[in-house]
Amino acid sequence: MSVNKVILIGRLGADPEVRFTQGGQAVANFNLATHEAWTDRQGQSQEKTEWHRIVVWGRQAETCGEYLRKGREAYVEGRLETRQWQDREGQQRYTTEVKAQTVRFLGGRQSDNASQSGPSYNGGASQQQPPQQQAAPQAAPQQQAPVNLGAPVEPAAAAAPAPAPAGPQGGEFNDDDIPF
Repeated sequence: MSVNKVILIGRLGADPEVRFTQGGQAVANFNLATHEAWTDRQGQSQEKTEWHRIVVWGRQAETCGEYLRKGREAYVEGRLETRQWQDREGQQRYTTEVKAQTVRFLGGRQSDNASQSGPSYNGGASQQQPPQQQAAPQAAPQQQAPVNLGAPVEPAAAAAPAPAPAGPQGGEFNDDDIPF
């Protein structure tokens, strides 16, 4: 058995580049920075930033191009893929990328302060949840519910209050209850 799974939360280094294949399928590429800070044995603060090349396909790529911008925080889940290509001098080159299966947009739009939650796209999930008012501070940041941007939303569903999440004590437990 083997596992090839990557989960990243970071900030975009530049706006996504969206292109279309000859067959009309969208592909988005962007770089995501993850940051780590720690104190070394001598008590000195240390920092490190890693850059990850992200590739997104299909409708999800179009959505990334529409909503993601430089500096925006995003959650990316996918797998590592290494591809081979030739540069202009004919040399073989290799690139390792994260082929995204899920992209969630975190934080609010930078151009619209009224909206504190942007849509997220989860490869065809069919839930939509209206923004919730935060009643009290919480220990962990809340994740946004996936939004199906391809299906119309029923007006009654959009106006209905969101159900309280069920935890291990209150009912069924699923992976969506994990705060990351």
